[in-house]
Amino acid sequence: MNTIFCSPKAVTLPIMDNDSVFPVRRVYCVGHNYADHIIEMNTPQHDKNIIFFQKNPDNLLLAGHNFPYPSLSQEVHFEVELLVALQDGTSNIHIHDALDYVYGYGVAIDFTRRDLQKTAKRLGHPWEAAKAFEKSAPVSELVPASCIGYVEKGSIWLDVNGERKQDSDIERMIVKTPEIIARLSELFILAPGDVILTGTPSGVGSVKRGDHITCGIEGVATLSVEVV
Repeated sequence: MNTIFCSPKAVTLPIMDNDSVFPVRRVYCVGHNYADHIIEMNTPQHDKNIIFFQKNPDNLLLAGHNFPYPSLSQEVHFEVELLVALQDGTSNIHIHDALDYVYGYGVAIDFTRRDLQKTAKRLGHPWEAAKAFEKSAPVSELVPASCIGYVEKGSIWLDVNGERKQDSDIERMIVKTPEIIARLSELFILAPGDVILTGTPSGVGSVKRGDHITCGIEGVATLSVEVV
C-alpha cells in the first residue's frame, strides 16, 4: 500500500562493539525514584509512589550531537538517569522474570523545561511540553546485559563545565529495575525496542547555552553533550 509521504525513519541506538543497532519503539520515564530528589523538588513522599510518563523516540539525541536549548523556557534542568533497553515484552510480567526482558543498559539525560513543568503541576496539566520536546533525551550507546550483568549498583554522576552536580548510586533507586518493568507491564503491553529512563538523583539544576555536560554510570557508559 502506498503512503502519502515517506514513512519516518526508525530511531535506533548504537550498541557497544556491535555493528547492529537497537530499534526504539517507545520511551518510558520514571519520576520520584530517588528519595533525595523527591526532597529537593518539595514533592510529597509516599513509599514507592513512582510516576510514569513518556518521551517520544525522536526525542532521543545520540552521543556526539549538541543539545539545542528549547524555545519558550528560561529554566531547563539536567537529570542523569540509568537507561534500560528491552529485548522482549508482554503484559503482566512477574517481577522475578523481569530481567529476562532486558537487552542492555545505557546512560541518559532527561532534560526538562522546569518552568513549564512547575506551571503544569500547579494547574494539574500534562507534562508533555516540559518533557517530550525536541532532542530532550541525550543517550549513550547501549551495553548488553550479557556483557555486564544486572546493573543494580554503581555510581551515577553528572558534571557541568567540570563541576560535579549530581553524585549518587544506582542502588539508591526506590523502585529497582525488575519492579519498574513489572509495574509498567501492568499499565502497558511492553515490547522489544522499549526503553526506560529509571529516574534521577538529587543535584538537578539549570543549564545555559555554552555549557558542557559530562555524565556517566559506573560499569555502564559515559556521555557528553554541549548545550547550544
